Amino acid sequence: MRKLTVGEFKNRFSEVVASVRKGEKIAVQYGKKREIIGLFVPYEQPKTRRRKLGILRGKAEFDPKKFAMTDDEFFAG
Repeated sequence: MRKLTVGEFKNRFSEVVASVRKGEKIAVQYGKKREIIGLFVPYEQPKTRRRKLGILRGKAEFDPKKFAMTDDEFFAG
C-alpha cells in the first residue's frame, strides 16, 4: 500500500487512478503527523447470482437480461 500526502495525491491524481485500476491501494495522509485519513481502493463488482423463485423452484426462472418494459408500461402502474 502506497502512502501519499493530500498535496501529492492532488498532483498525481491521474497516476493514482491508473494505479488503483491495476489493483493497488493508496492511503492519503494529512497534517504534520501524516495521519491516514482515507484509502483509495479498487471497486469490486458484486458477483451476480441467479434468484430462486421459492415455490416455483425448478418450474420457472427469471432472467433480468430478458426483462424489458417501456416507459409507458412502467408509468401506467
